[in-house]
Amino acid sequence: MVRLSVKKGNDSLFIHDTTVKQNVAELVTDILAVYGLRLKVLRLCDEMQSLAKHGHFLPPDMQGLTEDQIEELKLHDKYEKICVPQGGSVECEDPIGRRSGKAPNESMAEVIMKTITDAKEGVSNKIAAANKSLTVKDVEDCLDKLKGAIMIVYPMKLPTYDPVQAEIDNCEDLSGTQASLEVIEKEHGSLWWAGKELMPEKTLEDYIGKNEKTKIIVKLAKKGSSAPGREQQMTEEQKKQMMAWQYKKQEEMKKLHTADDGDDYYNSKWANSGALKNQFQGIGNIKWGPS
Repeated sequence: MVRLSVKKGNDSLFIHDTTVKQNVAELVTDILAVYGLRLKVLRLCDEMQSLAKHGHFLPPDMQGLTEDQIEELKLHDKYEKICVPQGGSVECEDPIGRRSGKAPNESMAEVIMKTITDAKEGVSNKIAAANKSLTVKDVEDCLDKLKGAIMIVYPMKLPTYDPVQAEIDNCEDLSGTQASLEVIEKEHGSLWWAGKELMPEKTLEDYIGKNEKTKIIVKLAKKGSSAPGREQQMTEEQKKQMMAWQYKKQEEMKKLHTADDGDDYYNSKWANSGALKNQFQGIGNIKWGPS
């Protein structure tokens, strides 16, 4: 089993298990399946958090308008009496005017928020830090939990234009959003390792050899984009240790420069011709010369 630590840029995403015999094109498809579902979970969590605070999405022609403007234009939210959360709603105005302000009550909001927390933990990069792989099934389980929470709180469903319902129905429109920049379609994805793009017609074995017990870092990118930056040769912890070592050496050199050249060498171990004898006799700490 080959273990791939999948990164995008400098961000660790998840660990994917495969074999050296797998075709690179199939490998990219498998990794993008996990990557795409993981993005979906995170998007859904963000929108559900907003739903729990401010209720369902307003019709597009009512968003951002004041109550006076809505009344003047004679606009009406036909889902206002349909999308009533289980147990009734509480008033909580949306400051950006996207949602109705009719939020679920405290207990139902807690159901949503608890599910969000569990789902985020289920796809967190902390799983990779714990050296555990993330599969399509793992991410789909998180999605199912999120969908289940929505069914509990909103048994009559949400408006089709609500981002939460759109994600659930797989008809989300991400055009013009920041989230769209993160999405990589399977025909546009590529993998990089050791500064080289893995060619789709080859197998992993062509690059890393036949050893199945291998762990490498691969970087996910869009085809045609520039090569991702190479991995740092040292970790942050290693850098700190090296800096501490250099500082220690500098301090030692300062002491040598400030020492009295005429007498200081008397205190050195090499200046004591009887050092070995003294060590055996247990008097190795005696120094010669002025202290």
